[in-house]
Amino acid sequence: MNWEIKTFSELSLDEFHDIIQLRIEVFVIEQDCPYQDLDGKDKQAHHVFCKNKNGDIVATSRILAKGISYNEIAIGRIVTSPKERGNGLGHLLLEKSIKYSKKIYGLNPIRLSAQKHLEKYYNRHNFFSTGKEYLEDGIPHIEMLFTPNI
Repeated sequence: MNWEIKTFSELSLDEFHDIIQLRIEVFVIEQDCPYQDLDGKDKQAHHVFCKNKNGDIVATSRILAKGISYNEIAIGRIVTSPKERGNGLGHLLLEKSIKYSKKIYGLNPIRLSAQKHLEKYYNRHNFFSTGKEYLEDGIPHIEMLFTPNI
């Protein structure tokens, strides 16, 4: 597996296409949730992604600076390919995203919006509920915060 992080302008057209294709495959088709994925924030993001030995993008997330989505740094659009699930790739993706966030923006709190049923998954990476639960595109979500030991 090959991990990369790039800004929007550093992504090739093929990489951006494949990132969007994976997000649509999971968030729109698999989860049967039509929503506007292209929200303009990708242009301001650092994109973390993993390519398999065939060069296919099989996991991705985006890191956003403070003030774009939240007052804190944000990690979002966290997704792994259905073909790659069950081998720890999702956990590795989140670990890499946190690591890259620290490298880019320093030791700062990180906020994310998680599907409620994944709360314990994110707890394993020291993200904890802020208590704010809401429906997003018909799916229960919860805001979660990672607070590093500074």
